[in-house]
Amino acid sequence: MAIYLTQDSKVLVQGMTGSEGMKHTQRMLASGTNIVAGVNPRKAGESVDVDGKQIPVFGSVAEAMTETGADVSVVFVPPAFTKAAVVEAIDAEIPLCVVITEGVPVHDTAYFFAYSQQSGKTRIIGPNCPGLISPGKSNAGIIPATISKAGRIGLVSKSGTLTYQMMYELRDLGFSTAVGIGGDPIIGTTHIDCLQAFEDDPETDAIVMIGEIGGDAEERAAAYIAENITKPVVGYVAGFTAPEGKTMGHAGAIVSGSAGTAAAKQEALEAAGVKVGKTPSATARLMRDVIEGL
Repeated sequence: MAIYLTQDSKVLVQGMTGSEGMKHTQRMLASGTNIVAGVNPRKAGESVDVDGKQIPVFGSVAEAMTETGADVSVVFVPPAFTKAAVVEAIDAEIPLCVVITEGVPVHDTAYFFAYSQQSGKTRIIGPNCPGLISPGKSNAGIIPATISKAGRIGLVSKSGTLTYQMMYELRDLGFSTAVGIGGDPIIGTTHIDCLQAFEDDPETDAIVMIGEIGGDAEERAAAYIAENITKPVVGYVAGFTAPEGKTMGHAGAIVSGSAGTAAAKQEALEAAGVKVGKTPSATARLMRDVIEGL
C-alpha cells in the first residue's frame, strides 16, 4: 500500500515540454513512474521522446485523461499560469493534482483550493512543494528517488529539503510514502489529511511529521493526533533559532509573539504524545527507537 500514489497511478505532466517539466519527467520515469501524457495546448498532437519512451502531448487535461486513463497530474507551469492549469485539472476531475510551482500568488491558491473543495473530486498537493513519492512504486514531483527505499514509515513535511534529509537519514528503514505538502500560507493537502491517510494505511507503522515556525498548522495537527491517531508519531519543527517577528524563508513562516514559535509547536505536539527532536538527526534517532520498539 501507499497513500495517494501507488504503482498503478497513471501520471500526466502539465508543462512537460518546458525545461523543468522535461528534466523532472526524465527523473520520474527513471524512478519507475508510469507517465502516460504531457499537456501543452501549443504542442497538442506531438509526442516527445523521453529516454526512449514516446510520450504523447495533448491539448487539455480532459483529453489526456480520456485517451490515457491518467489519474494524477503534476504541474510544472510558471506562477502566472498555475491557477488556470489547476482549474483545468479540477474541471477534468483528475483525482490528484500535484502543484510543484513556487511563487504562486496566495490569492490564486485560495481560489483553486476553494474550487477543488467545491468540486470534491480533486485532491491538491502544494503549491510550492516537492510532491510525493511512494518509493519503488511511483514518484510525482521532484523528490530524488535514490535517497531512500520502500519501507513502513510515513512522512509528511512542510519543507522540501527536510523531506530529503529525513528520507536519507532513515534510508535503511524506508518509507511507505513521503508527502511534501509545501510551506505557503494556503496549501491543499495538510498535515492532518496525511496523518489520517497514514493512520488508515495498513502498511504504514509509524509517522514522521515535519513542520516549521509560523501559522498554527502544527498545533491543529497536534490536537488531531491526540484525538484520532493511534500510530506513533515523531515530529520536528524547523526554526528553533529564528528571531521573533521575522519572515523566514517560506511565505508561511511568520512568527508573532509566542504564537507560531517552534517552542509553542513542540509543546503542543509533546502534549499530544508526539516525540519531538531538536534537530533532523535527533528526530531520525527517535524514529529508530520507535521502530525498534514495535
